[in-house]
Amino acid sequence: MMVAPFTPKSPRIGATRRSAVGLILGAPLVAGCAGMQSPFSGGEQPAGPQQQPSAVGSGQVKVGLLLPLSAPGNAAVAAQSMRNAAELALAEFQNPNIQLLIKDDSGTAQGAQQSAQQAVDEGAEIILGPLFAQSVPAAAQAARNRGISMIAFSTDSSVAGRGVYLLSFLPESDVNRIVEYAAGTGKRSFAAVLPENAYGNVVEAAFKQAVPRRGGRIAAFEKYGADRTQPAAAIGQALASADSLLLADDGDSLVSVADALVAGGADLKRVQLLGTGLWDNPRVFANVNLRGGLYAAPDPSGFRSFSQRYRAKYGGDPVRTATLAYDGVALVAALARTQGGQRFSPEVLTNPSGFAGIDGLFRFRSDGTNERGLAVMRAAAGGGQIVAGSPKSFGA
Repeated sequence: MMVAPFTPKSPRIGATRRSAVGLILGAPLVAGCAGMQSPFSGGEQPAGPQQQPSAVGSGQVKVGLLLPLSAPGNAAVAAQSMRNAAELALAEFQNPNIQLLIKDDSGTAQGAQQSAQQAVDEGAEIILGPLFAQSVPAAAQAARNRGISMIAFSTDSSVAGRGVYLLSFLPESDVNRIVEYAAGTGKRSFAAVLPENAYGNVVEAAFKQAVPRRGGRIAAFEKYGADRTQPAAAIGQALASADSLLLADDGDSLVSVADALVAGGADLKRVQLLGTGLWDNPRVFANVNLRGGLYAAPDPSGFRSFSQRYRAKYGGDPVRTATLAYDGVALVAALARTQGGQRFSPEVLTNPSGFAGIDGLFRFRSDGTNERGLAVMRAAAGGGQIVAGSPKSFGA
């Protein structure tokens, strides 16, 4: 469906009553690909040599953009791709009244603090970035000292807070969506096997809240470390009383865990497998033990459309998180156009109707975390298949 780019769908973000999404961002209104939590997954090398940090655009509203352009390895690859996406958003927005102050934070906390300070000293009214969790608090200090908001790209919800919003793919949204869908299809007895790491801890907390909230019970729960065969024996018998099983890990580990469970005697075909956006991985789709599993992720059509436009402009494929930079720039440009002097206030940014971007609906919570409107996908041999589409609006 084509719509006018960046058209407000409600008369004013700050309106008391809102029946639709606050703002539509991006060229065609489409959703995105899978809800990935790894910042560098799924992309190719950016086109052309790395460019030096600079100001882009000639608008009156200045916006800081902090990226690890000179960081080692994949971080710089992601940063350049995100910079390209930010510039693509400016190019596709009709006469944006913003100027991007692009700063290289070098991927460090000290670099982020210095870059944020430079941006606010140059008149930035809001900051986009940084990418890494350890850099967010340092940059936030400079922003808070000037009373301005920051929209960061980290997937670590612990760095969100007052005036610091995360425009990333958070595992909490994936878990809430897939548990809600499973409960809606009659599932009541949930089990989970999760990694013993930071990602697994976040998923665990969300899972243990979401299941009882949806009227279910937790029949079994196990975590594993480096030895992915460890939970096989413990979970096997417990699965007899469960009708669904949540597995949440990266593609390689997920395959190893599923194979170990089957080798240990677990019948994965008699339970409904559930997963997060990390299931969007060719290795998962190729594994017969995981086929038929359901996972939460943005509708993939949006990222495909974005990738085509990106490829046409830059001659290469974007990293998966490039859409965050695109949506961040599109959001601030749209707010600058429609919201006057309150454009980046907490009241505007936390509009409960949310916004629609490349990756579908999203809205910021007052605590700085976000909620995304996700589709439910089925793992199949040829890739993910849509089972339930993304919501068109957030519920009351």
